[in-house]
This record gives sequence, structure tokens and C-alpha cells, in this order.
Amino acid sequence: MEKREFSPWKWQDELSYVQAVEVKNVQSTLYVSGQAAVHSDGTSSNADMRTQLGLAIQNLEKVISEAGYDPKNIVRLTIYSTSSKEFIENCFDIFKDFVAKHGMKQALTLLQVVALNETLNIELEATVVK
Repeated sequence: MEKREFSPWKWQDELSYVQAVEVKNVQSTLYVSGQAAVHSDGTSSNADMRTQLGLAIQNLEKVISEAGYDPKNIVRLTIYSTSSKEFIENCFDIFKDFVAKHGMKQALTLLQVVALNETLNIELEATVVK
């Protein structure tokens, strides 16, 4: 697999993403459903967004690794949040640490939504290649 990232500017570097990712000679692609702060017994977390983001990241990493992929090869990540402001102000450091931990270079979209399932307030949807 060959990956190339494109960012004609530098400002997005501090936001832990790239403007575009080109992938060639892919062996396979994994499309991951939105992963949220759902415990292993299927119950949704009612914790704050910061705590929920940590659990959502753990769930995303688990799905990716159990499928035989590596989080470093996430090429597209969509974040659904019930409050973009809260995510940026209170959770962005956790997100940046997640990206740095895996050396990720992914295209990214942050969307504010009216609601998510039950008590959830953050969800991560990914495309991963190998």
C-alpha cells in the first residue's frame, strides 16, 4: 500500500489532520461503523463528553485491531459530536494524543449533530486501509 498526504497549508498540522489522503495499491479497506462510548455489555455511557471520547477511542482501536488492521492506517475519520464547541474546548487534547499515539495522517470532518443514540454525545466513524 502507498499513502500520500496533501495539505497545501500548514495550519491544519496543529489540528492533527491533513487535507487529503491518496491511497494506492490497497490490499483491503475496512469501513468502521460509528464507535461511541458503549460499554462491552451494550450499555451507553452517561459520562461527560471527555470521558465518552476516551471510551469511544478505545472501542475504535479494538474494532480496528480485531479486524487485523492498524489505527495508523486510518485515512478518513468523521467525528460526530452533540457540541463542536465542547469537543474543541474540552476534548481536543485527547483527540490529538490519539492521533499522535498512532502517527495517523487522516482526512477529518467534525460534525455537530442534534443528538446521538441514548445518552451518547460523541461518535467516531473511520475508514482504514492496508
